[in-house]
Amino acid sequence: MPDPRRILIYAYGNPGRQDDGLGNRLVEEMEEWIREKRITNVALESNYQLNIEDAYNISEKDLVIFVDASVEDIDGIHFSPVEPSEGRSEFTTHSASPAFVLALCHKIYNNHPETYLLQIRGYEWEFKEVLSDRARRNLHKATAFLKDYIAKYQST
Repeated sequence: MPDPRRILIYAYGNPGRQDDGLGNRLVEEMEEWIREKRITNVALESNYQLNIEDAYNISEKDLVIFVDASVEDIDGIHFSPVEPSEGRSEFTTHSASPAFVLALCHKIYNNHPETYLLQIRGYEWEFKEVLSDRARRNLHKATAFLKDYIAKYQST
């Protein structure tokens, strides 16, 4: 039997800024599911932001799903492919976008993991460590979607 495909779910955001912590909370929920299902080929990671060093982390994977809170007017969640791009970041030089990290992975490690971005709609961004009620509903939607996606990916 061939080795299962290596999967990384990488969430980023600040859990101290209310809904900006949606990705981190998703990782916590996925940890429990992965343990219960005894899934060994899914790695989970979360951080405040993406960094250029993350190109190495994704270079060892077959599938990468970045997870981030979104201020965009999306219907709860949005799942889309990530294409490599040399554009570093929209905000600062201290963080990198998923597209930039993927471009570095291609350039440095010559690896091309299948890569997606799962955006979860957030609503409140104050300095609190609690999700808004609407964001919590979107978190449940995102978690259910991701569990289903991973299960289907594993069976193909």
